[in-house]
Amino acid sequence: MLDKDFKTIVIDLKKQISMTQLLIMSQANKQLVELYFKLGKTIGENYTYGEKFVDNLSIELKLEFPTIQGFSARNLNSMKKFYEEYKDDELLQQLVAKVPWGHNLALIEKIKDKKERQWYIEECIKSGWSRDVLKLQIKSDLYSRQVATNKLTNFNNTLPAVQSDLANQTIKDPYLFDFITLNKGFKERELENKLLEQIKNVLIELGTGFSFVGNQYKLSVNNKDYFIDLLFYHLKLRCYVVVELKVTEFEPEYAGKLNFYLTAIDDKLKTEQDNPTIGLILVQDKDKFTVEYSLNRVNSPIGVSSYEVNQIIPKEVLDNLPTEEDINLHIDIDDI
Repeated sequence: MLDKDFKTIVIDLKKQISMTQLLIMSQANKQLVELYFKLGKTIGENYTYGEKFVDNLSIELKLEFPTIQGFSARNLNSMKKFYEEYKDDELLQQLVAKVPWGHNLALIEKIKDKKERQWYIEECIKSGWSRDVLKLQIKSDLYSRQVATNKLTNFNNTLPAVQSDLANQTIKDPYLFDFITLNKGFKERELENKLLEQIKNVLIELGTGFSFVGNQYKLSVNNKDYFIDLLFYHLKLRCYVVVELKVTEFEPEYAGKLNFYLTAIDDKLKTEQDNPTIGLILVQDKDKFTVEYSLNRVNSPIGVSSYEVNQIIPKEVLDNLPTEEDINLHIDIDDI
Protein backbone atom coordinates (compact mmCIF):
# COMPACT_ATOMS: atom_id res chain seq x y z
CA MET A 1 0.00 0.00 0.00
CA LEU A 2 1.31 3.44 -0.89
CA ASP A 3 2.48 5.60 1.95
CA LYS A 4 0.06 8.40 2.91
CA ASP A 5 2.75 11.08 2.41
CA PHE A 6 3.47 9.76 -1.08
CA LYS A 7 -0.22 9.94 -1.98
CA THR A 8 -0.34 13.54 -0.76
CA ILE A 9 2.70 14.41 -2.88
CA VAL A 10 1.15 12.80 -5.98
CA ILE A 11 -2.17 14.61 -5.48
CA ASP A 12 -0.35 17.92 -5.10
CA LEU A 13 1.73 17.33 -8.23
CA LYS A 14 -1.36 16.38 -10.26
CA LYS A 15 -3.00 19.64 -9.20
CA GLN A 16 0.09 21.62 -10.23
CA ILE A 17 0.23 19.88 -13.61
CA SER A 18 -3.49 20.50 -14.25
CA MET A 19 -3.15 24.16 -13.29
CA THR A 20 -0.13 24.53 -15.58
CA GLN A 21 -2.03 22.92 -18.47
CA LEU A 22 -4.90 25.37 -17.99
CA LEU A 23 -2.45 28.27 -17.82
CA ILE A 24 -0.74 27.14 -21.06
CA MET A 25 -4.11 26.83 -22.81
CA SER A 26 -5.17 30.22 -21.51
CA GLN A 27 -1.95 31.88 -22.70
CA ALA A 28 -2.17 30.19 -26.10
CA ASN A 29 -5.75 31.40 -26.53
CA LYS A 30 -4.76 34.94 -25.48
CA GLN A 31 -1.96 35.02 -28.04
CA LEU A 32 -4.22 33.63 -30.78
CA VAL A 33 -6.95 36.21 -30.14
CA GLU A 34 -4.36 39.00 -30.04
CA LEU A 35 -2.95 37.75 -33.37
CA TYR A 36 -6.43 37.78 -34.91
CA PHE A 37 -6.90 41.32 -33.62
CA LYS A 38 -3.69 42.44 -35.36
CA LEU A 39 -4.63 40.62 -38.56
CA GLY A 40 -8.04 42.30 -38.42
CA LYS A 41 -6.37 45.68 -38.10
CA THR A 42 -4.19 45.06 -41.15
CA ILE A 43 -7.13 43.77 -43.18
CA GLY A 44 -9.21 46.79 -42.21
CA GLU A 45 -6.48 49.20 -43.22
CA ASN A 46 -6.14 47.55 -46.64
CA TYR A 47 -9.80 46.83 -47.29
CA THR A 48 -9.92 49.58 -49.89
CA TYR A 49 -8.68 46.89 -52.26
CA GLY A 50 -11.94 45.01 -51.69
CA GLU A 51 -12.79 41.34 -51.22
CA LYS A 52 -10.04 40.35 -53.66
CA PHE A 53 -7.44 41.46 -51.11
CA VAL A 54 -8.97 39.14 -48.48
CA ASP A 55 -9.24 36.23 -50.95
CA ASN A 56 -5.59 36.60 -52.04
CA LEU A 57 -4.41 36.98 -48.43
CA SER A 58 -6.28 33.81 -47.50
CA ILE A 59 -4.55 31.87 -50.30
CA GLU A 60 -1.09 33.18 -49.31
CA LEU A 61 -1.52 32.35 -45.64
CA LYS A 62 -2.85 28.87 -46.35
CA LEU A 63 0.13 28.13 -48.64
CA GLU A 64 2.62 29.42 -46.08
CA PHE A 65 0.96 27.73 -43.08
CA PRO A 66 -0.79 24.60 -44.45
CA THR A 67 -1.13 22.94 -41.03
CA ILE A 68 -2.79 25.93 -39.37
CA GLN A 69 -6.53 26.38 -39.64
CA GLY A 70 -8.34 29.70 -39.41
CA PHE A 71 -7.14 31.52 -42.52
CA SER A 72 -10.24 31.13 -44.65
CA ALA A 73 -11.55 34.29 -46.32
CA ARG A 74 -14.62 34.11 -44.09
CA ASN A 75 -12.56 33.96 -40.91
CA LEU A 76 -10.30 36.78 -42.10
CA ASN A 77 -13.38 38.94 -42.62
CA SER A 78 -14.46 38.00 -39.09
CA MET A 79 -11.06 39.20 -37.82
CA LYS A 80 -11.66 42.55 -39.52
CA LYS A 81 -15.04 42.87 -37.84
CA PHE A 82 -13.50 41.75 -34.53
CA TYR A 83 -10.93 44.54 -34.73
CA GLU A 84 -13.53 47.15 -35.67
CA GLU A 85 -15.73 46.11 -32.74
CA TYR A 86 -13.03 46.55 -30.09
CA LYS A 87 -10.36 48.92 -31.49
CA ASP A 88 -11.57 51.81 -29.30
CA ASP A 89 -12.27 49.82 -26.12
CA GLU A 90 -9.18 48.70 -24.21
CA LEU A 91 -11.17 47.05 -21.41
CA LEU A 92 -13.07 44.81 -23.82
CA GLN A 93 -9.83 44.06 -25.71
CA GLN A 94 -8.43 42.60 -22.49
CA LEU A 95 -11.61 40.64 -21.73
CA VAL A 96 -12.13 39.11 -25.19
CA ALA A 97 -8.58 37.76 -25.08
CA LYS A 98 -9.67 35.54 -22.18
CA VAL A 99 -12.36 33.64 -24.11
CA PRO A 100 -11.95 31.38 -27.16
CA TRP A 101 -12.31 32.68 -30.71
CA GLY A 102 -15.54 30.75 -31.28
CA HIS A 103 -17.09 32.45 -28.25
CA ASN A 104 -16.07 35.84 -29.62
CA LEU A 105 -17.67 35.12 -32.98
CA ALA A 106 -20.93 34.07 -31.32
CA LEU A 107 -20.98 37.20 -29.16
CA ILE A 108 -20.33 39.56 -32.08
CA GLU A 109 -23.01 37.86 -34.15
CA LYS A 110 -25.72 37.65 -31.50
CA ILE A 111 -25.15 40.51 -29.04
CA LYS A 112 -24.98 44.07 -30.36
CA ASP A 113 -25.07 45.99 -27.08
CA LYS A 114 -21.52 46.33 -25.71
CA LYS A 115 -22.58 46.40 -22.04
CA GLU A 116 -24.58 43.20 -22.46
CA ARG A 117 -21.77 41.59 -24.42
CA GLN A 118 -19.29 42.45 -21.64
CA TRP A 119 -21.58 40.76 -19.11
CA TYR A 120 -21.68 37.53 -21.15
CA ILE A 121 -17.88 37.59 -21.57
CA GLU A 122 -17.39 37.99 -17.81
CA GLU A 123 -19.83 35.13 -17.16
CA CYS A 124 -17.93 32.92 -19.63
CA ILE A 125 -14.68 33.64 -17.79
CA LYS A 126 -16.23 33.14 -14.34
CA SER A 127 -18.28 30.03 -15.10
CA GLY A 128 -16.20 28.37 -17.83
CA TRP A 129 -19.09 28.16 -20.32
CA SER A 130 -18.53 26.18 -23.50
CA ARG A 131 -19.63 27.81 -26.75
CA ASP A 132 -22.80 25.69 -26.80
CA VAL A 133 -23.69 26.76 -23.25
CA LEU A 134 -23.00 30.39 -24.16
CA LYS A 135 -25.33 30.16 -27.17
CA LEU A 136 -27.98 28.52 -24.99
CA GLN A 137 -27.73 31.29 -22.40
CA ILE A 138 -27.97 33.97 -25.10
CA LYS A 139 -30.96 32.22 -26.66
CA SER A 140 -32.71 32.14 -23.28
CA ASP A 141 -31.97 35.89 -22.88
CA LEU A 142 -30.17 35.27 -19.60
CA TYR A 143 -28.90 38.85 -19.38
CA SER A 144 -32.41 40.31 -19.34
CA ARG A 145 -33.66 37.68 -16.90
CA GLN A 146 -30.76 38.00 -14.47
CA VAL A 147 -29.54 41.58 -14.83
CA ALA A 148 -31.94 43.86 -16.69
CA THR A 149 -35.08 42.87 -14.79
CA ASN A 150 -36.78 44.48 -11.81
CA LYS A 151 -36.53 41.68 -9.27
CA LEU A 152 -39.01 41.31 -6.45
CA THR A 153 -37.01 40.54 -3.32
CA ASN A 154 -36.46 41.97 0.16
CA PHE A 155 -32.75 41.06 0.13
CA ASN A 156 -31.59 44.67 0.55
CA ASN A 157 -33.55 44.91 3.82
CA THR A 158 -32.71 41.49 5.25
CA LEU A 159 -29.13 40.73 4.23
CA PRO A 160 -25.76 42.47 4.61
CA ALA A 161 -24.85 44.61 1.57
CA VAL A 162 -22.28 42.21 0.08
CA GLN A 163 -24.53 39.16 0.35
CA SER A 164 -27.67 41.00 -0.78
CA ASP A 165 -25.90 42.17 -3.95
CA LEU A 166 -24.77 38.63 -4.75
CA ALA A 167 -28.19 37.20 -3.90
CA ASN A 168 -29.92 39.67 -6.20
CA GLN A 169 -27.46 38.81 -8.98
CA THR A 170 -28.26 35.12 -8.48
CA ILE A 171 -32.04 35.45 -8.89
CA LYS A 172 -33.64 35.39 -12.36
CA ASP A 173 -37.07 36.35 -13.60
CA PRO A 174 -38.55 34.42 -15.26
CA TYR A 175 -36.99 30.99 -14.89
CA LEU A 176 -37.29 28.91 -18.06
CA PHE A 177 -38.14 25.24 -17.53
CA ASP A 178 -38.70 24.58 -21.23
CA PHE A 179 -36.92 21.23 -21.00
CA ILE A 180 -39.90 19.54 -19.32
CA THR A 181 -43.27 18.41 -20.67
CA LEU A 182 -46.43 18.67 -18.59
CA ASN A 183 -50.19 18.31 -18.96
CA LYS A 184 -52.15 21.52 -19.18
CA GLY A 185 -53.40 22.33 -15.68
CA PHE A 186 -50.51 20.48 -14.00
CA LYS A 187 -50.24 20.17 -10.22
CA GLU A 188 -47.37 21.32 -7.99
CA ARG A 189 -46.16 17.77 -7.32
CA GLU A 190 -46.16 17.01 -11.07
CA LEU A 191 -43.97 20.06 -11.68
CA GLU A 192 -41.66 19.04 -8.82
CA ASN A 193 -41.31 15.47 -10.13
CA LYS A 194 -40.52 16.66 -13.64
CA LEU A 195 -37.89 19.06 -12.31
CA LEU A 196 -36.31 16.24 -10.32
CA GLU A 197 -36.15 14.07 -13.46
CA GLN A 198 -34.19 16.88 -15.13
CA ILE A 199 -32.27 18.07 -12.06
CA LYS A 200 -29.07 18.71 -14.07
CA ASN A 201 -30.95 21.08 -16.36
CA VAL A 202 -32.58 22.68 -13.33
CA LEU A 203 -29.16 23.36 -11.80
CA ILE A 204 -27.96 24.88 -15.09
CA GLU A 205 -31.01 27.14 -15.18
CA LEU A 206 -30.65 28.13 -11.52
CA GLY A 207 -27.05 29.10 -12.21
CA THR A 208 -23.49 28.55 -11.00
CA GLY A 209 -23.12 27.69 -7.32
CA PHE A 210 -26.34 25.76 -6.66
CA SER A 211 -26.01 22.29 -5.15
CA PHE A 212 -29.09 20.06 -4.76
CA VAL A 213 -29.81 18.86 -1.21
CA GLY A 214 -33.22 17.20 -1.50
CA ASN A 215 -36.92 17.41 -2.30
CA GLN A 216 -39.86 17.15 0.11
CA TYR A 217 -37.23 17.80 2.77
CA LYS A 218 -38.76 17.01 6.15
CA LEU A 219 -38.70 19.52 8.98
CA SER A 220 -40.06 18.49 12.35
CA VAL A 221 -41.28 21.32 14.58
CA ASN A 222 -42.96 20.55 17.89
CA ASN A 223 -43.65 16.95 16.79
CA LYS A 224 -45.30 18.07 13.57
CA ASP A 225 -43.76 17.38 10.16
CA TYR A 226 -43.45 19.92 7.36
CA PHE A 227 -42.06 19.30 3.89
CA ILE A 228 -40.03 21.72 1.76
CA ASP A 229 -40.50 21.38 -2.01
CA LEU A 230 -36.83 21.77 -2.99
CA LEU A 231 -33.77 22.47 -0.86
CA PHE A 232 -30.43 23.65 -2.26
CA TYR A 233 -27.14 24.94 -0.90
CA HIS A 234 -25.43 27.83 -2.68
CA LEU A 235 -21.65 27.54 -2.59
CA LYS A 236 -20.91 31.23 -3.25
CA LEU A 237 -23.62 32.64 -1.00
CA ARG A 238 -22.67 30.00 1.58
CA CYS A 239 -26.28 29.44 2.59
CA TYR A 240 -29.24 27.12 2.15
CA VAL A 241 -31.82 28.09 -0.45
CA VAL A 242 -35.42 26.95 -0.03
CA VAL A 243 -37.48 26.83 -3.25
CA GLU A 244 -41.26 26.61 -3.04
CA LEU A 245 -43.17 25.78 -6.24
CA LYS A 246 -46.64 27.19 -6.90
CA VAL A 247 -48.86 26.58 -9.92
CA THR A 248 -50.92 29.70 -9.29
CA GLU A 249 -50.49 33.45 -9.11
CA PHE A 250 -48.60 34.73 -6.06
CA GLU A 251 -50.66 34.92 -2.87
CA PRO A 252 -49.57 36.85 0.29
CA GLU A 253 -49.79 33.75 2.50
CA TYR A 254 -46.99 32.12 0.47
CA ALA A 255 -44.48 34.56 2.03
CA GLY A 256 -45.63 33.75 5.56
CA LYS A 257 -45.30 30.00 5.07
CA LEU A 258 -41.85 30.34 3.51
CA ASN A 259 -40.74 32.63 6.34
CA PHE A 260 -41.61 29.79 8.73
CA TYR A 261 -39.53 27.31 6.71
CA LEU A 262 -36.52 29.67 6.62
CA THR A 263 -36.67 30.19 10.37
CA ALA A 264 -36.77 26.41 10.92
CA ILE A 265 -33.86 25.77 8.53
CA ASP A 266 -31.76 28.43 10.28
CA ASP A 267 -32.51 26.80 13.62
CA LYS A 268 -32.04 23.16 12.62
CA LEU A 269 -29.56 23.05 9.70
CA LYS A 270 -27.61 26.29 9.53
CA THR A 271 -24.18 26.27 11.16
CA GLU A 272 -22.07 29.19 12.38
CA GLN A 273 -20.22 29.16 9.05
CA ASP A 274 -23.44 29.51 7.03
CA ASN A 275 -25.16 32.75 6.09
CA PRO A 276 -28.92 33.21 6.65
CA THR A 277 -31.09 30.89 4.59
CA ILE A 278 -32.71 32.44 1.50
CA GLY A 279 -36.16 31.61 0.15
CA LEU A 280 -37.39 31.65 -3.44
CA ILE A 281 -41.05 31.36 -4.39
CA LEU A 282 -41.64 30.33 -8.01
CA VAL A 283 -45.11 31.18 -9.28
CA GLN A 284 -46.86 31.19 -12.64
CA ASP A 285 -47.70 34.87 -12.32
CA LYS A 286 -47.38 37.73 -9.83
CA ASP A 287 -48.53 41.25 -9.12
CA LYS A 288 -45.68 43.62 -8.25
CA PHE A 289 -47.50 45.52 -5.49
CA THR A 290 -48.91 42.39 -3.87
CA VAL A 291 -45.41 40.89 -3.66
CA GLU A 292 -43.85 44.11 -2.34
CA TYR A 293 -46.51 44.52 0.37
CA SER A 294 -46.14 40.85 1.36
CA LEU A 295 -42.35 41.05 1.72
CA ASN A 296 -42.13 44.52 3.20
CA ARG A 297 -42.12 43.48 6.87
CA VAL A 298 -40.89 39.90 6.52
CA ASN A 299 -37.57 39.49 8.35
CA SER A 300 -36.30 36.54 6.30
CA PRO A 301 -34.68 37.07 2.85
CA ILE A 302 -37.22 36.06 0.19
CA GLY A 303 -37.44 36.51 -3.56
CA VAL A 304 -40.41 35.91 -5.83
CA SER A 305 -39.95 34.96 -9.49
CA SER A 306 -42.18 33.58 -12.21
CA TYR A 307 -41.37 30.53 -14.31
CA GLU A 308 -42.29 29.38 -17.78
CA VAL A 309 -42.92 25.84 -18.96
CA ASN A 310 -42.99 26.10 -22.74
CA GLN A 311 -43.78 22.49 -23.58
CA ILE A 312 -47.31 22.05 -22.25
CA ILE A 313 -49.32 19.32 -23.98
CA PRO A 314 -53.13 19.43 -23.56
CA LYS A 315 -54.36 16.42 -21.57
CA GLU A 316 -56.60 15.18 -24.41
CA VAL A 317 -53.57 15.08 -26.73
CA LEU A 318 -51.32 13.43 -24.15
CA ASP A 319 -53.94 10.75 -23.41
CA ASN A 320 -54.01 9.78 -27.10
CA LEU A 321 -50.24 9.46 -27.49
CA PRO A 322 -48.98 5.86 -27.85
CA THR A 323 -47.52 4.27 -24.73
CA GLU A 324 -44.07 2.67 -24.63
CA GLU A 325 -45.75 -0.77 -24.86
CA ASP A 326 -47.70 0.31 -27.97
CA ILE A 327 -44.50 1.48 -29.63
CA ASN A 328 -42.64 -1.74 -28.77
CA LEU A 329 -45.38 -3.83 -30.43
CA HIS A 330 -44.59 -2.17 -33.75
CA ILE A 331 -40.82 -2.53 -33.55
CA ASP A 332 -39.41 -5.26 -35.73
CA ILE A 333 -36.87 -7.28 -33.71
CA ASP A 334 -34.64 -7.43 -36.79
CA ASP A 335 -34.34 -3.65 -36.78
CA ILE A 336 -32.85 -3.57 -33.29
